[in-house]
Amino acid sequence: MCINCYIICIRLIIKSAPPACFSFSFLYRFDFQAPVMQRDTSSSDASASHTGRVRRRRQPSEATADGNRANGQPLLVNDRNKYKSMLIRTYSTVWMIGGFALIVYMGHLYIWAMVVVIQIYMARELFNLLIKSSEEKQLPGFRLLNWHFFFTAMLYTYGRFLSRQLVNTVTSDHLLYKVVSGLIKYQMFICYFLYIAGFVWFILTLKKKTYKYQFKQYAWTHMILLTVFGQSSFTVANIFEGIFWFLLPASLIVINDIFAYLFGFFLGRTPLIKLSPKKTWEGFIGASVTTIISAFLLANVMGHYQWLTCPRKDLSTGWLYCDPGPMFKPEHYSLGEWVPHWFPWKEVAIMPVQWHALALGLFASIIAPFGGFFASGFKRAFKIKDFGDSIPGHGGITDRMDCQMVMAVFAYIYHQSFIAPQNFSVEIILDQIIRNLTYEEQKYLYEQLGGIFHERQMQS
Repeated sequence: MCINCYIICIRLIIKSAPPACFSFSFLYRFDFQAPVMQRDTSSSDASASHTGRVRRRRQPSEATADGNRANGQPLLVNDRNKYKSMLIRTYSTVWMIGGFALIVYMGHLYIWAMVVVIQIYMARELFNLLIKSSEEKQLPGFRLLNWHFFFTAMLYTYGRFLSRQLVNTVTSDHLLYKVVSGLIKYQMFICYFLYIAGFVWFILTLKKKTYKYQFKQYAWTHMILLTVFGQSSFTVANIFEGIFWFLLPASLIVINDIFAYLFGFFLGRTPLIKLSPKKTWEGFIGASVTTIISAFLLANVMGHYQWLTCPRKDLSTGWLYCDPGPMFKPEHYSLGEWVPHWFPWKEVAIMPVQWHALALGLFASIIAPFGGFFASGFKRAFKIKDFGDSIPGHGGITDRMDCQMVMAVFAYIYHQSFIAPQNFSVEIILDQIIRNLTYEEQKYLYEQLGGIFHERQMQS
């Protein structure tokens, strides 16, 4: 009993002793309580490391390094791995540009097929963002519903855009012509019925514990169709108005993206926007100037090729020849007194379309990048770096198409507002006849027109 009281007293003395007495404590615990010694030793080491920590003033070089960061991420000019990243990105870009050039050379139909493939990949990447494996296991076949809505939207959109080209392709076959004309006439009803079928399908698949997940997927699918598929579908309309109206806007986005990267890579030091930490004012301004100049020059180069300027009125793949129209006929401007007498060129030839190309270049350099900023904010909301990994160094297909979608809509609206003829044309009247008249009514109209022409010939 006395021994126990003695041990308790010794423990109390040790606990209240100053740090200089820790050696005595250590010896005591070694003799009597080895496990306790190990536990307290670790705590004493931690306290020793804490008391031994020394404050250090930040050096000027460190302050500068942190100052060149945006939202915790280094700018390209300070990124140590930037050359390796640039090499991978350049390699992928060369392959993409080469493949793109080959498809453009093959013609309108192949470009349309390329756009459809891109849309499918984009939809797949975006559908996968909200997939939860636990819920999907309880909903077999629910993923098919998203694709049902996707292909219904595709049928409706392309049916509206390409009805005239489709009819012109099958005019030689009487039976096929009647079938296609009927499908086009009732296309809106068919697409609506398909949508309602998907809507009923969705209601029938609702399960008690997954209501919230299913309605979230339903809203997510419609947002994809509206903001992604709807906008990118305008690209197809531009293609059949003439490859020029697809290729020039798409090329301007690529040029703006490349030069924004290069100017930011070598000169970028001022962050542009918090949503995209590596975007800089130097890259934005340098790319804008380069894109506008490129638009003016590229319009002149592309405007000399009928393969690019002629609209496609059917779905064939043959070579095109047409009257380029006044937009693609050079107008000569005298330089006069603007240049010295020794200057070799006294006048310049400028196509009217080049002035319109400046508007496209201005939009591509100033407004279209906000499509990329929107995508950056979208990825931050979902806490992901890229939408996918389909393209090394670039991310997914959606990462490359964000600005292209915004540009495609503007190019279509601009063409319809300022380039396309505003009065009725033969193509517009034929399109209305095909859409709204049955085959018998079209045949009757043909006979009536034939009779009118015959009477005029007799009178003359």
